[in-house]
Amino acid sequence: MSTQPAQEAPNPRIGVAAIVRSEKGEVILGKRMGSHGSGSWALPGGHLEFGETYFACAERETLEETGLEVEALKLVTVTNDVFADLNKHYITLFVLCERKDAAKDPQVLEPEKCESWHWIGWDELRSWGAHQEDTTGPFADKKLFLPMIHLIQQSPEL
Repeated sequence: MSTQPAQEAPNPRIGVAAIVRSEKGEVILGKRMGSHGSGSWALPGGHLEFGETYFACAERETLEETGLEVEALKLVTVTNDVFADLNKHYITLFVLCERKDAAKDPQVLEPEKCESWHWIGWDELRSWGAHQEDTTGPFADKKLFLPMIHLIQQSPEL
C-alpha cells in the first residue's frame, strides 16, 4: 500500500471563447502557441476571472488578443472539454460578439500565445472539423482546439 496521499483531480476551469463574425459571416480564428492545444486553431478567448461576467470576459479577451473592440451579444453554447492526457478540464462558454468597427482587422497582440489571426467561413471551419484525423493532405495543418470541435458538433449552423 502506498504511503503517498492520492492525487486529487484538479477542478474544472471556465473558459470563454468569442465568436467574432464579419459581415460575410466569417469568424476570427487563431493558431494557438505555448499552451495546451499548441498548434491548433481556436477563437479568441481565455479564462473567466473572479467576479467577471462571461460577456465582459469575451470582450476583454478579444481586445487583449486581437485589438478589436467587440460587443458581446449572446451565449451560443457551452461545451465540456476534458484534456485527459493533460489532466485539464474546461467548461467553455461560446459568446457571439460583434465588432464595433467593422473595418478593423485583428492583430497578433500576444505573439507568445497566437501565431496569426484569420477570417474563416463557417462552412470551411466545419470541413476542418470533419477531417481532424487527417495527418497528410490539405487538412493536416487544420487541427482544431478541442472546444472548437465540440462547438462544431453542438452548433453545426452558426
